[in-house]
Amino acid sequence: MTSPHPPRRASTAAGPAPVSPYGDALSRDELAAALAARRELGPDYDAAFADAVVERIERSLDARLGARQVGGSGTVLAVVSLLTAIPLTAIAVVNAGTPGLLVVWAAITLINVAHALRRR
Repeated sequence: MTSPHPPRRASTAAGPAPVSPYGDALSRDELAAALAARRELGPDYDAAFADAVVERIERSLDARLGARQVGGSGTVLAVVSLLTAIPLTAIAVVNAGTPGLLVVWAAITLINVAHALRRR
């Protein structure tokens, strides 16, 4: 049985195919090649062709969503750290003075550094 996936083109007339930062994305050239292959194969392979295209689009969307979620978590932590630092700083200074201030900011710094190192 013949594979429903057309062969991938390594380059176009304009030069090498662009590399997506999201991994295995479906480019316009690949979709055009897949449509041409589907026309050659005939209507017997329509379901397999549709399944293959949908699968590639889903993988591309999953990769893009994953990349956005990873990039946004550092910003969220930074904002939350600053919002919690304000009241914690006030409480620490009133109750423990300068040593309390140093402990609060050391803890906030350590949390942010640990989060940054964990993401690598």
